[in-house]
Amino acid sequence: MKIAIVGAGYSGTMAAVEAARAVPGADIALVDRRGTFAAGAAYSTTSGSHLLNVRARGMSAFAGEPDHFVRWVEAEGIGGPDTFVPRRDYRRYLEGVLAAVPGVRRVAGEAVAVADGALVLADGARLAFDALILAGGNYGGRLPAKVEVPAVDDPWSREGIEAIRAMAGQEKDVLLVGTGLTMVDVALTLVDEGCRGRMVAVSRRGLLPRPHEEPASPPYAVEAPPRLGDLVRQTRAGAPWRAAVDSLRPHSQYLWRGFSIDEKKRFLRHLRPWWDVHRHRIAPPVARRIEALIGEGRLEVLAGRVRGGDAESVTVALRGGGERRFAVAGAINCTGPEGAIARIGDPLVRQLLDAGLARPDALGLGLDVDSSHRVIGADGAASDRIYAVGPLTKGALWEIVAVPDIRHQVRDVALSLAG
Repeated sequence: MKIAIVGAGYSGTMAAVEAARAVPGADIALVDRRGTFAAGAAYSTTSGSHLLNVRARGMSAFAGEPDHFVRWVEAEGIGGPDTFVPRRDYRRYLEGVLAAVPGVRRVAGEAVAVADGALVLADGARLAFDALILAGGNYGGRLPAKVEVPAVDDPWSREGIEAIRAMAGQEKDVLLVGTGLTMVDVALTLVDEGCRGRMVAVSRRGLLPRPHEEPASPPYAVEAPPRLGDLVRQTRAGAPWRAAVDSLRPHSQYLWRGFSIDEKKRFLRHLRPWWDVHRHRIAPPVARRIEALIGEGRLEVLAGRVRGGDAESVTVALRGGGERRFAVAGAINCTGPEGAIARIGDPLVRQLLDAGLARPDALGLGLDVDSSHRVIGADGAASDRIYAVGPLTKGALWEIVAVPDIRHQVRDVALSLAG
């Protein structure tokens, strides 16, 4: 069997590993446009300040071996089950997992099309496949407002990192557009690079990710009501709130599938920002650093919108009224992944949509897939050869952006291929 996998972050790397385990002797081509494997945006960082947002006990790469990563962490002497490990160390772990399986070829190149049963790369090379797994991960977004100051759309790109370092060396403020997990990473990067100015972070609501609790309150068994309104009321009444949110984890995908389109739209419109900051929490050491930066006046968090400016400054319209103007070295996009499949510029995704081999999900978040993660085409039929995993399937599953969820999905796809 010839299996082609596009994207070599966690989703693609573990799709390759699980496929190699489930289909012995398969010819597996793992394709990545940057030529970096077992990294992706999340684990490509080299900074020791960028920690996992989940304790080691929850980060096993394998669905069937829950202590796999903890054993590696302990063997490496870098912590235990409750450690928030640096993400660069998790990359080393994934690299070892990938290296341990046979039959996976690493292909550096950009996939641009599917034609005549083959994956076509930008250089003209063609990879014939019996099964294709789309594992592009999170696609970067762009600054939501046009600014004239130097701007960074992708803070994880090589060019973006160089620009951030240049901004850190100036005695001006740096504008961070977004106040979520990406902002936290970028703020710590600026500080580590010796940022000489202040950082101003702005988002519509000015919400910051909440920290994990120390020690953690265990989740409890819950009968989750199927309707959104009842679910919100029950979760708000739960105490402590972290345990109440975590108790939904086993039910989240089932609940999402059961919501009506209107309920999903209401969730995205009104509840998503609050869900994100309570569900996707940050490590306590990271939270303490962010709190210290705010207390020292080095980081200011505002609720509002960017309203342009000139070549040296930006104007922020505050949520409660009024405006503030900042002289800045530049603006950095910290809004996180692109949230609409229509705005993704990936050539392969665009070609699949244009050719009718794939279609957007009903919410436009990602690709439409069936319960076996097979991509659904414009005609409404599920492909017998093209699968999607990870954040590309967010519209179908919602909770499918983190390791604890994706590891089950990639194993399921691999078992389907074996069958």
